[in-house]
Amino acid sequence: MNMKTVLILLGLALATIFALVCVLLTRERAPSTCQHLPLEQEDTEDGQSLVFADLTPEEMVMVVQYLQGNLGVQLVDASRAKPSDNCIASVDLQVPAKAEVLRFLDGGGARPAREALAVLYFGNQPDPNVTEYVVGPLPTPAYHRDVTVQKYGGKVPYHRRPVTGKEYMDINALIHRELKKAPQFLTTCCESDGTDLAILTTAPRGFKSGDRTTWFVLFHNVAGTGYYLSPVGLEVLVEHRDLHVSRWQLRKVFYNGRYFASTEDLEQEFLARTLEVVRLKKPQADAVLGSMRPRHPPDSLGPLQFEPQGPRYNVRDNQITYQDWSITFGMNANSGPRLFDIRYRGERIVYELSLQEALALYGSNCPGGMSTRYLDGSFGIGRFAYELVQGLDCPYTATYVDQHYLAESDTPKTNQNSLCIFEHDSAVPLRRHFSDSQSFYYGGLRKNTLVIRTISTLINYDYIWDFMFHGSGAMEVRVHATGYISTSFLHGQGTNYGNRVGPHTLGTMHLHHVHYKVDLDVDGQMNFLEAQDMEYEIIKDPWSMQNTIERPYLHRKRLEREDEAAFPLNAPMPRYLSFASPKPNKWGHPRSYRIQIISFAGKHLPINSSMERSVSWGRYQLAVTRRKEEEPTSTSIYNQNDPWTPTVAFADFINNETITNKDLVAWISVGFLHIPHAEDVPNTVAVGNSVGFFLRPYNYFNEDPSVDSPDSVYFSSEQDIKECGANPLSCLPTAAACAPHLPPFHFGGFLNL
Repeated sequence: MNMKTVLILLGLALATIFALVCVLLTRERAPSTCQHLPLEQEDTEDGQSLVFADLTPEEMVMVVQYLQGNLGVQLVDASRAKPSDNCIASVDLQVPAKAEVLRFLDGGGARPAREALAVLYFGNQPDPNVTEYVVGPLPTPAYHRDVTVQKYGGKVPYHRRPVTGKEYMDINALIHRELKKAPQFLTTCCESDGTDLAILTTAPRGFKSGDRTTWFVLFHNVAGTGYYLSPVGLEVLVEHRDLHVSRWQLRKVFYNGRYFASTEDLEQEFLARTLEVVRLKKPQADAVLGSMRPRHPPDSLGPLQFEPQGPRYNVRDNQITYQDWSITFGMNANSGPRLFDIRYRGERIVYELSLQEALALYGSNCPGGMSTRYLDGSFGIGRFAYELVQGLDCPYTATYVDQHYLAESDTPKTNQNSLCIFEHDSAVPLRRHFSDSQSFYYGGLRKNTLVIRTISTLINYDYIWDFMFHGSGAMEVRVHATGYISTSFLHGQGTNYGNRVGPHTLGTMHLHHVHYKVDLDVDGQMNFLEAQDMEYEIIKDPWSMQNTIERPYLHRKRLEREDEAAFPLNAPMPRYLSFASPKPNKWGHPRSYRIQIISFAGKHLPINSSMERSVSWGRYQLAVTRRKEEEPTSTSIYNQNDPWTPTVAFADFINNETITNKDLVAWISVGFLHIPHAEDVPNTVAVGNSVGFFLRPYNYFNEDPSVDSPDSVYFSSEQDIKECGANPLSCLPTAAACAPHLPPFHFGGFLNL
C-alpha cells in the first residue's frame, strides 16, 4: 500500500470520526426553550366585561358582614347550623338586567350597580322559609331587598331547601346509631360493624310536597377506591323533616329484596334464621371493583400539546380574546359554567350561554335506585368543579383560573385552577382541497379551536363541560360523562334494570339529560326563527317531457309562535333551524345562526308523573321563547326537594307568544341513555358518552370568515413547497424546534375537601 492510499484512508477516517462526534453532540444538546412572542391584541373597553364578573372573596365577606349586621336576627354559620337555626346558605352574583347591561356596553350608559344574591334559610322563626335578598352596591353594601315573592310568586317553603353538609352529617350519625342495633347481622353479611360503610343519598325525598324522607344506600368503603361499585344490599329510609334533629327517625329498612320496619326487626329475623343473607367478604384494595390504581408501570410518553411561540389567546380578568373571538366567562355555584357577551369580529352573537341543569334518572329493583332523580344544580354543579389536573384534565400548558364561591359557610372557598383555557389542534383540517384537475394545488386550514373547560364531580359522576370556538365563526358546546356508575345490590330480577357488572353488583340503567340556555342576538336583539328542510317533488324532465325526476327542493318556513318552536324530545325536527336577523347579507339572505343538536336522549318522564313539571324542560329538545327578565333560568335549586310543586316550571314559559322580530332565547336539551355494562368498571369512559350542540353561521357572513386566517396554507405544483415563504408548513422544523417550558407539576385539589 503506497503512502498516497494511506493518507486518503486516514483522511476518510478522520472525517468519519468528526461526523460522528457532531451527531453525538447534536443529540446530547438540549433544544432551546420556546420563546413566547407578545400577542397583538386589539384594545378592548377597559373593564367592561367586569359587569358579569363573579364575586370576589372580599365582596362575599362584605355581603356576609352586612347581612349579619342588618337583618336583626341571629345568623349561625351554615357549616354548623341546625335546621332550627337561621343561616346564610349562599352568596353569588346578581346578574344585572340585560337592558341595563346593553346600555352600558353599547350605548355609553352608566355601569349597572354591582349586586349580590344572598340565599338565607330562616329556621328559627314562626314561619320557617327560604328567603332571597339582593344586596348592594358592592363592594360596600348599603341596602338589601327581598326578591323572593317577585321571583317565585310567593315564599319558598322551608322543606324545599337543599340538604346541607351538616344535615347529612346528622343523618349519618342517626344511621350509624341504628346500625348498632343489628350487630350480628352486619358481621355476617358484611364483615362490618356499620361504622366503615359508606352512605349514599338519593333524591327526591318522598312522594308529595312537604316530605323530607330519603332512602340511603350502604356500600363497602375501601380507601382510595370508588365505593359506588360495592353495595352490600342494605338501604335505609330516614325521615328528617322535623326542625329538631332528635325527632328524626329511621322509617324503613331494605335488605336483599325484603323490607323491615327497623334494624331491630332485621336483627331478629336474622337470629331466627328466617332471613336469607348473602355473605360478602370485605373487599381488599388490590381486588376491589372500583380501583383506578395503575396495573402497569409508566411507559413511553404520549404526544404533548404545546405552543412553540406561546399562547395565541389572551385572558384578562374574566374575558378571553382569541383571534376574532371575545368571550366573557364565569361560574355559578349551583348551575355551573356560564358565558356572556360572546362576540366575533366585534359583533355580539350570544348574550348569554349557560348551563342550567343536569338530570340523572335511575331504574332499579332496590328502593334507592328506583326513586333516584338527581337534579345536580341543587347539589352544586359549579361548587363541585374542583381543581383540574394539568396534563390530563387539560393540556399541561393550558391557562388555569381559580373559581371562588360561598356556600354553606360564612367563609368563601376557592377551587383553584378549576377552569382551564387552551387552544386545541384537533388534528383534522377545518377545510381543505387537493386539486387534481385543470390546475394542481392544495389549500387548507388546520382546525384549531379555543376550548374553555371545567369538570364537575357530582357524587359518582364526573361531567366535563366544554365550550369551543372555531375559526369559522362556529361555537360548539359539549358535555362528556365519566366517573363511576351508581349501582344496586343484585337480587331477584335485577337484570331487568341493567347489567351485572360484579359478583353482587347491578349496574343500573339511567338517563342523563342536560339543559342549556342560549340567548342569541344575531345582528341585534330582534330575531325570528326560520326552519328549513328538504322535500321531493316529482316533475317531468323539461328537455323531453318523457321521463320523471324526483327533484329535492328547499322548504322554508318562518315559525311565528312559541308553540310552533317547542320541539318534543326525540321527535322529528327540521334539520335546519336558525335564529335570523331581518338584515340580509350581501346575497340577500337573512343573517342567521343555525342551531345543530347532537343528542341521543333517553325517554322523558311521562307527562302524568307527579314530578314531571319540575323537569318539564326535558319535554323539549329545543324550545324557543321570548326573552323575559323574570324567566332567567329553566329550573330552581328548590325543585329537587319538592318536585311535586316546583318553584320554577319551565313548561309555563311556553304560552304561544309571538316570536317574530323579538329578543329570543333557545333552550336546548341534550342527553343519552346509559345502560351500564362490564366495560363501565372501574370507570365509565368518555368515548361515545358525549353530547352537545353547535351554533353555526348560516348566511351570517358573505363567505367563510376563516379565509382570513393567517394559518391558511396554499401551494401549487409550480411553487417550491420547501420554501418557507411559499408554504408555512415548511417553517415548522425550525419554528417549532424548541422545548416547551413546563412549570413543576402542582395539585392542591384535596385541600378544600
